[in-house]
Amino acid sequence: MKLEEVNQKTKEAVDFLVAALESGHSEVLTAYLGAMAKFRNYSFGNIMLIARQKPDATNVAGLRTWNSLGRFVRRGEKGIFILAPMVGNKRKKNENAEPNADAKETQPTLYGFRAVYVFDISQTDGKDFPTLTEVQGDVSGYRERLVKFVEAQGITLNYSERIAPAKGLSYGGKITLLSGMQPAEEFSTLAHEIGHELLHRGERRTLTTKQVRETEAEAVAFVVCQAIGLETGSSSADYIALWHGDASLLRESLEAVQQTAAVILGGIAPEPPAAVAAA
Repeated sequence: MKLEEVNQKTKEAVDFLVAALESGHSEVLTAYLGAMAKFRNYSFGNIMLIARQKPDATNVAGLRTWNSLGRFVRRGEKGIFILAPMVGNKRKKNENAEPNADAKETQPTLYGFRAVYVFDISQTDGKDFPTLTEVQGDVSGYRERLVKFVEAQGITLNYSERIAPAKGLSYGGKITLLSGMQPAEEFSTLAHEIGHELLHRGERRTLTTKQVRETEAEAVAFVVCQAIGLETGSSSADYIALWHGDASLLRESLEAVQQTAAVILGGIAPEPPAAVAAA
C-alpha cells in the first residue's frame, strides 16, 4: 500500500469526524480523543482508523498476540483495519570506504504499508488481562511526575491566589496555578497549561486563534487525564464543542494534540505491556 493510500484512509476517518461535528455530534470528537488516550503508542493515522471503526475500543492486538496471552477472538467478530509499516534493510553507500572493503552496512528503510487486522479485548474471551492503568480519579504519583516533567522542560511552576478566577496561566517558560485546588483538578489544569507551552510558544501561536489554542490545550488535558483514568467532567466537552474548521485544519490540530499528549504521557506514565505495542 502506497503512502497516498495511507493518507487517503486517514483522510476518510477525519472527514467522518468533520461531518459528525457539522451535524452537531461533538461526542464523536470525544471518542477520537479518547482513542488517543488509549492508544498513545499508535500512529496518528491508526488512531483515526481505530476510532472510526470501533469508537469503544480500549485495548487492541492481533489474533496471534491475543492467542499468546491466552485469549481468543470470538467467531464472527469483525477485525479493525489498521496499517503496519513494511521496513527492510537497504545497503548504505559509503563513499569513503576502501574499494575492496566489505560494504555490508545497512539501514532500515520504509518500503510501504500493509493492511493488518486487530481486535479489541471486548471481542475476545479467555484469561483476564490486566488493564493499562488502575487509577480511578487518583493522581497519586502522576501529579509529582507531571511537575518533574514540567521542570525538565525548563518551565518555572508557581502557585498564586491572585490569578482567580483563572485556574492556570502560562506565559512562555512560566506556569502559574491557582492555590488550593484539589489534586485531580490541579493535575488537569497543569496538563492544559503544559499543552499551551508545548504547542503555542512558536510559530503555531501566530497561526491560530485564541479559541483554537484553548481547544487544543484542553484536548491535550482531556487525552492525558483519560489515559491515567481521571474523570474529565464537562469542561473538556464544553471546549470540544467549540471546534469549527475544515478537515485539513482539524487534522493538523488533532495531530498536534496527539503528538503533544504522547510526549507528556511518555514522561509521566508507565509503558503499556509490550505485547500490545502498536504499529
